[in-house]
Amino acid sequence: MGLLDFLHQIADDLLARVKMIQNRQVGWLTIDRKTGQLIREQQPLWKKVKLLLLFNPLTEWLDTTHLMRLYMHREAVKEGRDEATPTSRKRIAAFIDFYHIDMTQFTPSDITQYANFEDFFVRAHTPAARPLFEPDNPRAAVVVADSRVVTYESVAESKRLWIKGVDFSITNLVMDRQLGREFDGSPVASFRLSPQDYHRFHSPVTGTVRLFRSMPGDYYEVDPIALRSGVDILTRNARDYVVVESEEFGAVLFVAIGAAQVGTVQFHERFQQPGARVQKGDELGHFQFGGSSIIVAFQPGRIVFDADLLRASKHAITTDVEVGMSLGRAVDKV
Repeated sequence: MGLLDFLHQIADDLLARVKMIQNRQVGWLTIDRKTGQLIREQQPLWKKVKLLLLFNPLTEWLDTTHLMRLYMHREAVKEGRDEATPTSRKRIAAFIDFYHIDMTQFTPSDITQYANFEDFFVRAHTPAARPLFEPDNPRAAVVVADSRVVTYESVAESKRLWIKGVDFSITNLVMDRQLGREFDGSPVASFRLSPQDYHRFHSPVTGTVRLFRSMPGDYYEVDPIALRSGVDILTRNARDYVVVESEEFGAVLFVAIGAAQVGTVQFHERFQQPGARVQKGDELGHFQFGGSSIIVAFQPGRIVFDADLLRASKHAITTDVEVGMSLGRAVDKV
């Protein structure tokens, strides 16, 4: 390679990075499942810098202090209060423009019909926007939210490659030793929602609600930079969960986890009741105010995740998915 070619290569690389910043593509690497392209998630540059400053080996200890946890809680409450005011409507148009949100996929599509930013944040899809994969096949599990997902065949593998929190386990996640033992060595899917995403979440399987629990907690960021730090993000954040008994998959644990600027994790009232019937794709509830995360755990040997999701996850690359897409297949209990 000549000197001129080398200089051209450097210039092209710099221009590509400038373009990524202009397009807000400074987030974690992800694969667009529809196109197969490797892209970076849209994220404000200031947020990327803040995450790098907070979640690194030199400053991680700050994130676990009482003062920092109190600060995050107060900020979450304040953000939630602000988003519910009529004046917050002014933010909607700029937010749509920043993240290039296609409002034709939502109802209402007219942004003037939203009373405030909170109302806009929990907007609903149009019926045709997210078709359900094999709707009549209960042996096919589906993606639970518009999100970026990683899937692992065991919790141990997820800790080695993705969730680096020192004390992460299903038992600590649900704060129940007996329930934790049911999911010992379980396959897990970790879904991460960004602020620009559709923030309603749906059931991956058909079954019956066995139990519901709501747990208070903190509001740490759930960005991959934070998840891959030593801070136990997922077992410290506020979260609600249900266990769904499925004929095809056995017990399925669905944990909705709040994060920075998320004031509420809200399951619909009827799905908080033991014995409630759930159909694959049913809307279980929603998040409010910001990014968030969902963990879905299956009992060992009851699901095979889709090969493309597993393949990307082994390289710590998320896959950009939409609610209702295929997640995996049931395996007969031996």
